[in-house]
Amino acid sequence: MSTYERHVLDNGLRVVTANLPEAQSVTCMVMLAAGSRYETPETNGIAHFSEHMFFKGTERRPSARDIAGEIDAIGGEFNAFTGKEYTAYYVKCAAEHRDIALDVLVDMLRNSRFDSEEIDREKGVIVEEMNMYFDTPRDFIGGVYEELLYGDQPIGWEIIGKKETVRSATRETFNSYLDRWYHPSRMVIGLGGRIGDDAVARTQGLLGDLPAVETGEPEPTKPYENGRVKVFTKQSDQAHLVLGVPSYPLEHPDRYVLQVLSTVLGGGMSSRLFTEVRERRGLAYYVFGLNHSYTDTGSLYAQAGVDIKRIDEAVTTILGELRTIAAEAVPPDELEKARNFSKGRFVLQLESPQGLILFGLRREVLEQQAPDLDEVLEGLNAVTGEDVQRVAQELIQDEKLRLALIGPFDDPEHFEKLL
Repeated sequence: MSTYERHVLDNGLRVVTANLPEAQSVTCMVMLAAGSRYETPETNGIAHFSEHMFFKGTERRPSARDIAGEIDAIGGEFNAFTGKEYTAYYVKCAAEHRDIALDVLVDMLRNSRFDSEEIDREKGVIVEEMNMYFDTPRDFIGGVYEELLYGDQPIGWEIIGKKETVRSATRETFNSYLDRWYHPSRMVIGLGGRIGDDAVARTQGLLGDLPAVETGEPEPTKPYENGRVKVFTKQSDQAHLVLGVPSYPLEHPDRYVLQVLSTVLGGGMSSRLFTEVRERRGLAYYVFGLNHSYTDTGSLYAQAGVDIKRIDEAVTTILGELRTIAAEAVPPDELEKARNFSKGRFVLQLESPQGLILFGLRREVLEQQAPDLDEVLEGLNAVTGEDVQRVAQELIQDEKLRLALIGPFDDPEHFEKLL
């Protein structure tokens, strides 16, 4: 399996490479430790909005068409994504065009114009993206659940922001956010695939002159509790729910135990939740369970889209599976299947240059450590049945349960009684 090399430039910017010499392509990615939890109430949504604006034109490439045309001319693909704790921009292309990909990426990040007319135009695009998101309950339910868990603090806000904050954004709003967080100490350049011989030197030439700036850190997540159930009332033909408990931060010693536990619950089409909720009872088309961790908090949860008329049965069935895994030891054969599932999905992720460098950059950005593939596999191999039950009993307790729902419901107390 490929390994990573890590280099640090004099200004603190990190370069992570993962060479796959047999590949024909390269993925060039820039990831920053800056996302929606770095915002204020007045700027909620600006991290995501900024991501859009970086594609709108630079001094050398004045329009979005100019930028896209240069990537199209090499047969490449480019995009970006914003999370709560990081933002990333990438280009995938044939390895021979690596330098063009890097040049375009860096030009976007260093020289974007943030033209006021473009900003005003893009506000309409963002609002329509919001409308699409809010009209897609399968996606929106995650935001409802995290608001229930974390409340009115950045980690609990929607990444996409609010319409009023997006509509009020100005060029100064972007500049203030970027000047605060977009600096070398928070930036990692990644190259995965057939990376060539002088990747670090090329990065030094493009970004080595950026001044080092101390940025500080965002506010830590504060404990929050305001009820166990949140209902978002919406007329629909299907109800969507998330039922879960708070879990561990990203670097917790039991991170791999938690991964195996969530896999037993809801990883794959032979998991407990899929078998009981969909196959045996026909309550849902989709159902899964997973753990999602941030740097200082996390949650273990199940999500499903279910028959509105059988919503109570769906909640109690999922709840029963959560309680069972805490009360009864996982059989050895099921534990081994979950372990192999987790290892297999991890290895498959690393087969592509993009997946390989994405894993590496997430580790570097969120945990400030060089990625180690063997550590992940060894961590999963070390998980025992006793570990899984211990963690399940610690996390899955009645007073910790939280339930978010979207559907034609207006009585949270009804669902609280089910918990």
